[in-house]
Amino acid sequence: MSSVCLCVFVRDFRVHQETKPISPSSFWLQKHVIVQREPHSPALHSLLNDIVFFLYSPFSVLIMYQIVQGTVGDLYPGPFTKPPKQKKWGRQGRPMLFAIILGVVLVMSAIVAWCYYSASLRRAEILKAELLDLKKDGFIIRNQEGDIIFRMLFRSGSLDLDSCSKEGGILRCDQSDTGKLNFFVQTVRPKDTVMCYRVRWEELEEGRSVEHAMSYNGSHWYGGAERAVQHWPMSVEGQEAPKPFITGDVYSNRQDFGSILERYWLSANATAIKINDSVPFHLGWDDKEKILRFQARYNDSPYKALPRKVAHAELSYRVCVGRDVTSIHKYMVRRYFNKPNKVPSEAVFRQPIWSTWALNKSAVDQEKILKYASDIQKHGFNCSQLELDDRYTSSYGEFEFDPEKFPNVSTMFQSLKDDGFHVSLWTHPFINYESTNFDVGVKRELFVREPSGQLPALVRWWNGIGGILDFTNPEAREWFASHLRALKTKYGVASFKFDAGETNYLPKQFSTYAPLHDPSTFTRRYTEMAIPYNDRAELRSGYQSQNISCFFRLIDRDSVWGYDLGLKSIIPTVLTISILGYQFILPDMIGGNPNGTLGSTGLPDRELYIRWLELSAFMPSMQFSIPPWAYDDEVVEIARKFTTLHETLVAPRMLELAGEVLHTGDPIIRPLWWIASEDEAAYKIDSQFLIGDDFMVAPVLEPGKQERDIYLPAGKWRSYKGEHYDNMKGPMHLTDYPVDLDEIAYFEWAG
Repeated sequence: MSSVCLCVFVRDFRVHQETKPISPSSFWLQKHVIVQREPHSPALHSLLNDIVFFLYSPFSVLIMYQIVQGTVGDLYPGPFTKPPKQKKWGRQGRPMLFAIILGVVLVMSAIVAWCYYSASLRRAEILKAELLDLKKDGFIIRNQEGDIIFRMLFRSGSLDLDSCSKEGGILRCDQSDTGKLNFFVQTVRPKDTVMCYRVRWEELEEGRSVEHAMSYNGSHWYGGAERAVQHWPMSVEGQEAPKPFITGDVYSNRQDFGSILERYWLSANATAIKINDSVPFHLGWDDKEKILRFQARYNDSPYKALPRKVAHAELSYRVCVGRDVTSIHKYMVRRYFNKPNKVPSEAVFRQPIWSTWALNKSAVDQEKILKYASDIQKHGFNCSQLELDDRYTSSYGEFEFDPEKFPNVSTMFQSLKDDGFHVSLWTHPFINYESTNFDVGVKRELFVREPSGQLPALVRWWNGIGGILDFTNPEAREWFASHLRALKTKYGVASFKFDAGETNYLPKQFSTYAPLHDPSTFTRRYTEMAIPYNDRAELRSGYQSQNISCFFRLIDRDSVWGYDLGLKSIIPTVLTISILGYQFILPDMIGGNPNGTLGSTGLPDRELYIRWLELSAFMPSMQFSIPPWAYDDEVVEIARKFTTLHETLVAPRMLELAGEVLHTGDPIIRPLWWIASEDEAAYKIDSQFLIGDDFMVAPVLEPGKQERDIYLPAGKWRSYKGEHYDNMKGPMHLTDYPVDLDEIAYFEWAG
């Protein structure tokens, strides 16, 4: 490279004999001609001036060779004549010879330095993509204004930047400080307002892991998974080593990731990240460094390499940047998420579900369910469906009613049908070892098996020990489905409540009929069993299951006020799974699950129950289990008021938005920043929400309160009391806004 630079530098300069010393004036002129011969950068211009000055300095009167502007005529001025005899260097000329040699060395050094500098500039250009700067230890993304909006650090190794090259929109590197790898960043502009970067780091040595750390400092982030303690925006505490990002039951284990999750996160900086399905993905965090740790590994992990593929860990993902948070989320949903293909039953949107669980637990029987149905009608309530929960069979894993608890099943179903009730039944994927169906499952190899594949794997769940059906096995799927069809045919069962399905109920080491690269695929396969009943079906787990097109229920809530599976956790959880693409949401039982959280009455706190009821009335569907008449007449009246409000005001709007979901995937329940992306305050509000763009709800979620502070986005709003607020110039804050016990604050767009 330096020789090329040297040739370019000297191509228009010649060395000629001169017998007379150089005058000061000719020295300046010759120097000026040399330096100005060709255009150079200011830095090179200054450097050449200094070199020429040095060569012409103290010894200029003795120089025998002078640099001048050369031409062909200078080299061949006329007929060839024998040159005159040159003078030999004498003692006085030796210093001059030394000066010339030193000057040449300096010129060569300057040329080499300049060429190295030019190469460095070119290398710097190679390590840049549009708005992305790649460094050896990570990369940053800037917005159009030059502000850093995304930062990713490489934790498992540093890139060798000398191994990197750029071709078109792809930056590639094949070496890190730990060995060879396959790394690239590809820039893609799918539309004018969106810029995406495909990133992939693949280790080429078996057993190595890949870890990148995403900084969440300086912005608000949303998405990921349902959690036991749910906040909006996300909040993590302490330090957690990366663990498998798979579906789990957070009610049984508060440290698990939740029943519904997707590998997707969204930032208030209008940045989104989607981890590829092929990644053996583990997630950790560190609240001191303010990072989420994204790790890919196969060692000590339930992930398995694909058949006939070497287990090289690969961490690949897409980072997309948009104009604002709402538009980038819309793009990501349309590009990467499944969408429902139908709207569930209108009746489930309009009228509440009534479950037998909270009052009866597993002691439910024929007499109790008939009385429950009678009480619903006696107190003047409608019912979309009556849900017969745990436990109506003689053992877990059976599909026939226990004859002692339900002596006249057909008569019971006919009576309920005559009274206008649709009945759904609780079901699950477990077959306990005491069930008569356990032997059937063993003989027909219907269960998930231990790693060798020779024996069924026993699992422990909240109702005992048994096998878990392998829903990757077509025979197991058909066996399970045939029993559900038989119940529907024999008794007229309307649908099913599909409980469990999380991968935490799989053994730590297991094998399945079809190998599972990602354990959460088991959840997807289980949710597919609900498709024939999705008009009224209920699921609580989901992974890539948005197109199952049924209601997804939040994991059980406790009868408490706080964020730990309490009342305050409902809005953050609903917003989170809405962002993950699940729009038909059932917010679990009004009042929560009264396990160990009851007072002396044996019921959830009365005020808590009422505030829970009011919030549920503005969700896509309502579900009672503890009935309002378990309290008093005032609670019954409040319940009638809000079930009527839900059916007449809320449900029509929900159904309209549900139809739009099929085409757009946009949330029905939306965060306030959806219409206020320019306002920092909107990104932190977790106790209000929107239904569509034009209906805002602000429930009371604190005990003993009959007022609350309310944030109104910019616009024209009309309150449920008839008050008008014209705040087109910016948002408005209503302090201590009065909300009585039998009220919930809501505002409709009046523009």
